[in-house]
Amino acid sequence: MLQLDGNLQVVFFDVGQGDAIFVETPEGHQILIDGGPSKRILGKLAMKMPFWDRTLDLVILTHPESDHLRGLNYVLGRYKVENILWNGVLRDTEVFKEWQEVLKEEKANEVIAQAGQKIKAGNTKIFILYPFENLKGKKYKDSNDTSVIARLVFYKNSFLFTGDATKKTEWQLLDGEVDINSDVLKVGHHGSKTSTSKEFLKEVSPEIAVISCGRNNRYGHPHREVLQNLQDFGITILTTSQKGDIKLISNGKDLIY
Repeated sequence: MLQLDGNLQVVFFDVGQGDAIFVETPEGHQILIDGGPSKRILGKLAMKMPFWDRTLDLVILTHPESDHLRGLNYVLGRYKVENILWNGVLRDTEVFKEWQEVLKEEKANEVIAQAGQKIKAGNTKIFILYPFENLKGKKYKDSNDTSVIARLVFYKNSFLFTGDATKKTEWQLLDGEVDINSDVLKVGHHGSKTSTSKEFLKEVSPEIAVISCGRNNRYGHPHREVLQNLQDFGITILTTSQKGDIKLISNGKDLIY
């Protein structure tokens, strides 16, 4: 859907305990990062896209855990997806087997994510920062630390999407002197204390932190330690469990939310 106002929209959907982020560029490019844990994503997309628009330019799966993946299985069944970027790691789960099947049926251009890749959608650029190596075909019992980490840049505004990356991955980025400075941070692992170290926050230096988590979830997300770290840095905290869908609009210089 072409936006004539020249703004970039980034919507963090409230999909319960999971992640699903919709990006629409001023030129009309539509990108979905993760799909949440259920078919709830279909209703969310229907609110953002007109009924006749059934095409997504790019789907990014940060890692193949159910709370990020399951909704994408439904999305690929309903929408034409032109390009799919994911880390290629294998999981021995039913939802992952479904993913492999829908991938074959979709016949989209499939790209295995690796640091150094750059995606251009009009004046919006997405830089892949992690993983540092091609992980295609590798098996993991827990794929959180294989999460695709991406930095979206629209003129002077930037967003950092971290999937479920933990402090271990954060330190790899810090040690690698990767440019992670961003206006908006999608807080890793739904605000779990496994992620969002003070050192990482200092380097990212965000104005806004978005936490995607379910209301009254059984994990206790977001953890009070993470909230305290964010508050210590004076960062504005927005959580889907409290606010529902969170829409950020950028004109390339200022952020409105």
